Amino acid sequence: MNSYTIESPFKLLLKRFKKNLPAVISAVFLLAVVLIAIAGYLITPDKSSNANDQTLALVARKPLTNAVFIRSRDRTLPEPSWISLWIHGDDRPVQNMLVKSAEEIGDSIRYVPHDGGENIEYLPIMDSNIGHRVVHRKFWLGTDALGRDLLSRLIIGLRVSLAVGLMAVLISVLIGTALGMAAGYFRGWVDQLIQWFINVTWSIPSLLLVIAFSLALGKGFWQVFLAVGLTMWVDVARIVRGQVLSLREKEFVEAAKAMGFGPMRILVRHILPNIMGPVIIIGASNFATAILVESGLSFLGIGVQPPVPTLGMMIKEHYPYILMDAAYLALVPGLVIFFLVLAFNLMGNGLSDAFDAKIKLQ
Repeated sequence: MNSYTIESPFKLLLKRFKKNLPAVISAVFLLAVVLIAIAGYLITPDKSSNANDQTLALVARKPLTNAVFIRSRDRTLPEPSWISLWIHGDDRPVQNMLVKSAEEIGDSIRYVPHDGGENIEYLPIMDSNIGHRVVHRKFWLGTDALGRDLLSRLIIGLRVSLAVGLMAVLISVLIGTALGMAAGYFRGWVDQLIQWFINVTWSIPSLLLVIAFSLALGKGFWQVFLAVGLTMWVDVARIVRGQVLSLREKEFVEAAKAMGFGPMRILVRHILPNIMGPVIIIGASNFATAILVESGLSFLGIGVQPPVPTLGMMIKEHYPYILMDAAYLALVPGLVIFFLVLAFNLMGNGLSDAFDAKIKLQ
């Protein structure tokens, strides 16, 4: 007598997803990027707020550049907690003096000034309430046009771009799913009204609509993801509407109606779980679109404002260097955007195959 085991839907989806090697590689890459972005200031070499520690004497330095600083900070200011450091960075004012070399000897620092020849000078470690200490820094990806650590700016820029993408996708999915379910289930004048609204929104170029929302809402972090999210719900609504139109005629929906369940319970408890596959797939695609749109807005100067770093703004600040010997300043954030968008699209394709019941496991 043969025994059969029924695998859970999640395991079946995982098996189908694993068959798509590019999607698996993309998922691993995105997981690593998300973990780096979440860590943020905890792993950045420059832990100042917005990684905005500027040293004009180190403008556009090559990767792996080493530098020695004497850092001066008011010791009366309390150190930030690790939670505050993780979220906002270290916002205490600091002064960095670039030197050729420095070492602590007793209660003073002996150093050679950066532009003072080979003269040796001394600085007390404690000067009233001001503390001085020697800091050795390696700029792994070099410095940008204002002498800031490029790697630190890149990590915080990743966090901003992913946060904008996530919030924009959540807004678009919530609005699109609600309107699509209402149009597909109730039909009639409700469907006609929502379809008219969808068609009007669809007829306006997406980038133009995003720019209009950005100008209306103002410039800033919160305004950007609202502007992007309010323009991306149309695709979600159209797909959800089509799915609900086919599901509303199924036997389980008719049975729920016969049992006296209301439209809200039928939509939330019975129809919504059956359309989550397409919603997740379009969400992955919209995530890539949101990152591109946010980068475009930042490049145009109407997105997140300085000194908050974003990938698009980093390209804008450094694209003149493409014709010089520091083209990597613009190419590195551009490549990060490219690989992020590619990874989300490949993962979306993998999810599409995983949710396709016609694909058989070997």
